[in-house]
Order: sequence, then structure tokens, then C-alpha cells
Amino acid sequence: MYHISVLLNESIDSLNLNKDGVYVDLTYGGGGHSKLLLDQLGPKGKLYAFDQDESAFQNKWDDARLELIRENFENASDYLIAIGIQEVDGVLADLGVSSFQFNDDASGFSYRSNIELDMRMDKRMAISAKDILNTYNEEQLQWIFQEYGEVRNAKTLATRILEKRAHKKFEKSDDLNEILLGIKFGPFESYAAPVYQALRMEVNDELGTLKRMLESMSKIVKVGGRISIITFHSLEDRIVKNYMKYGEFDEQSSTDIFGKRNEWPWKVIAKKAIAPSAAEIKQNSRSRSAKLRVMEKIKN
Repeated sequence: MYHISVLLNESIDSLNLNKDGVYVDLTYGGGGHSKLLLDQLGPKGKLYAFDQDESAFQNKWDDARLELIRENFENASDYLIAIGIQEVDGVLADLGVSSFQFNDDASGFSYRSNIELDMRMDKRMAISAKDILNTYNEEQLQWIFQEYGEVRNAKTLATRILEKRAHKKFEKSDDLNEILLGIKFGPFESYAAPVYQALRMEVNDELGTLKRMLESMSKIVKVGGRISIITFHSLEDRIVKNYMKYGEFDEQSSTDIFGKRNEWPWKVIAKKAIAPSAAEIKQNSRSRSAKLRVMEKIKN
């Protein structure tokens, strides 16, 4: 199986579908969310789906109502406007890395042995994980591991990376794992996972891309339409939560130059994020950290 879709029914239900509406799946992946959405749309409905990973196109459903576009989701609104779609009824994004990508050695997301240190969601991107390990200075590396992975000994890790690359460039996972094994806290897997996560987030500028996507997509959703986002770690969730509540990425509402609060034309559908059921977590342990947040446009 390519990927087990997380919070599948909850996310589609949260869109409050108009059967003849226009919807956007920003993270097509294995097509699970798109398939259920198509099943609930009528013959006049339309779904535009985006994925920057070319492997997602192996999973395209044969449905005339579906258009799958290879593009980073931060560019989705520009693409839609360019083809004449000025507004949509709803937007869905699942920010998790698919099981297929974790298990595909060519993606380089895994800390398994002898895997190329790549981690690019889109192979057309210029910078890979090994480029970061071979070129970033010690302060930059330390910041990445602290900020994106909350690695306890990030400074030591950054120092060891510079020491190693002075005589051997990073190419494969084994090159990095050799360092991790020497400085890890607890089980190797528990220590390595956030290190690799931090590199992946930097390679793909995941938080910056998320912010730009939220700002752009919120402009083309019609009144009464919804945006539903599934996050998997606290940094993503904080960005989505604050944006949905305030229209800002920090924990405060925006104000104009006179200190008056700017009106935010969205409302949060549920104050508390929707979490997977115990049954779903038992079936798919990777869903454990998932959170679904939803907002609805109430005025232009």
C-alpha cells in the first residue's frame, strides 16, 4: 500500500461538501483523501489535486473530475488563478510524509543503512540533505537541529558533522548514522528520527512553504468555504492554529497602525483539534500525532 490516509473520514466531513463544488487537495500522495472526496462529489463537481513528488502520479484515479498537477502547494493558488479558477469551495492538506516516501530508499527520508542523503520532496529542487551537511556552518546546523528536531545535544552534533566532513563528505545515511551512534541519547531510532526530520524540513523549507500556502489559498476560498489541514508535529500545528485563529503566525491578532484589531474573515470550526480515534491509532501508529484543524470563511 502506498499510504494509509490519516483522519480520512473526519477530514472529508470537515469540508461540508457542496456536491457541485470545486475543491483542492494540496497533498495528493496516494490519493486516499482525493478518492473519498470524489466519491462524495456529484457529476458537476471538480477536484484539483497537487503533489510535487512525481511518484504520486502512479496513483492517479481515472476520473474526469480530477486534475492532478505536479507543483508545490505554495503555488497552487497562482496555478488555479492562471487557468481561470478565481474561487474554490474548499481546500484540504495532509502535511504528513507518506509511508511510501519513508520506505522508498530513493527519497532519502529514512535512516536505514546505505541510503542516499537526499530528502527532496521534488527532485527538481537544487539543495539536498547532503548539500546541507557538507556546506552549512556550525551555527546553521545547530539551529536546524534545535528548531526543527528539538535535538538535545544539537551543538555537539553540529560540531561532529564539521569534524567528519573535513576529511570525508557526506553522501549516504551511514555517514551521518556513524556520528549519531556515537552521541545518541537512548535508542538509536528515537534519536535519529528527529535529526532526519530536521534535515527534511530544512531541505524542503516546510514551514515557510506552509505559511505561504495558507496566506495564498485563504484568498481564493469563497464565503462559506473551508480549509482543513492535518498536521503531524508541534511546529506545523502552531502555525496552522495561530493562522486560523488570528490570521497571523504568532499568538496575537493583527492590528492596524492605530492599534485597532483587523477583522479576520474566518472562523475556527472546532476550538480543539480533531485527533485520530484509538482504533485508527491501533491500525496506523503513524497517525498518533495527527491533528486536524478547520476554518470557514465568513466574509470577504
